[in-house]
Amino acid sequence: MWLSWNAAAVISICLAALGLALPTRDVRWRVGTKAVAREASVVVGLYSIWQLAGMLSLMKVTGALERARWIWDAERSLHLPSELAMQRVALPHHLLVEACNRYYAVAHGPALIACLLWLFARHRDQYPRTRNAIALVTGACLAIQLIPVAPPRMLDHVGFVDTGLLYHQSVYTAVGRGMADQLSAMPSVHVAWAVLIAMVVIGSSSSRWRWAVLVHPAMTAVVVVITGNHFWLDGVVAVALIPPALAVLRAAAGLSHHQLSRGAALAPAVLER
Repeated sequence: MWLSWNAAAVISICLAALGLALPTRDVRWRVGTKAVAREASVVVGLYSIWQLAGMLSLMKVTGALERARWIWDAERSLHLPSELAMQRVALPHHLLVEACNRYYAVAHGPALIACLLWLFARHRDQYPRTRNAIALVTGACLAIQLIPVAPPRMLDHVGFVDTGLLYHQSVYTAVGRGMADQLSAMPSVHVAWAVLIAMVVIGSSSSRWRWAVLVHPAMTAVVVVITGNHFWLDGVVAVALIPPALAVLRAAAGLSHHQLSRGAALAPAVLER
C-alpha cells in the first residue's frame, strides 16, 4: 500500500495538532487551514485504521483458504464470469498486467482524497455526509474482514497467478508484511471506495463530463480481478454495504432534524416560564 498504518497515524496526529494549534481568530487563511487540517486528520486517521485492521486475523490461513475456495465454488454455481478466464486473457500482455498492478496499488487512496478535497472546496454542504458514508462503509468492510478470506491469487491449485509477485510489484512483499494481513479479500474496500467516488461526483457535479468518473469503478473492478486480489463477489458485497450505510445516515439526519424542530417548538414555552 502507498502509506503504512503507522505513518498514516503519525500524519493524522500531526494534522490534528495543527488544527488545534492554529488560532481561532477570524483570519480567512487560518480558518480555512484549520478546517482542512481537521478534516484531513479524520480521513488519514480512517485510512490508518483500515490499514491496521488489515493486519488482524482471528483465524488461521487454512480457514481463509477454505473460504476462498467456497467463494470460488459458489460463483461457479451462480454462473458468474470466471475471474480465472479473465486473468488468462490478460496475462500474455505484460504491459497491461503491470499497469493493473500499479493501478491496484496506487489509485484507490489518492482518488478518494482527491474526491474529498474537491467536495470540501467546491461542494462543502455535501462533504460531511460523504465523509460519514465513507467511514460507515469502510467500518462495515473492516468488521467483515475480521473473518479472514484469502484472495484468488492464493488459489494457485486452481490456476490463479499472483501478478504482483510475477512482475515484482507486490504491495505486500514490498513492505515486508506477512500472510495474515493479506487475508482481507472479502469485501473489497477498493471497489467500495471507487463506487462511492462515482456516486458522489455524479450526484454533486453538474458538468456533462461528470459521467466520465464511472471509468474509475469500472477499471477498479477489472483490475482487482486481473491481479488476482479479489473475486467478483468481494466487490458485490462491498457495493451492497453502501445502501444500508446511506439509510443509516438518512435516519440519523432525520432524527437530528426532529430533535432540532422539537427544541425550537419548546423554546417559547421555556422562555415564558
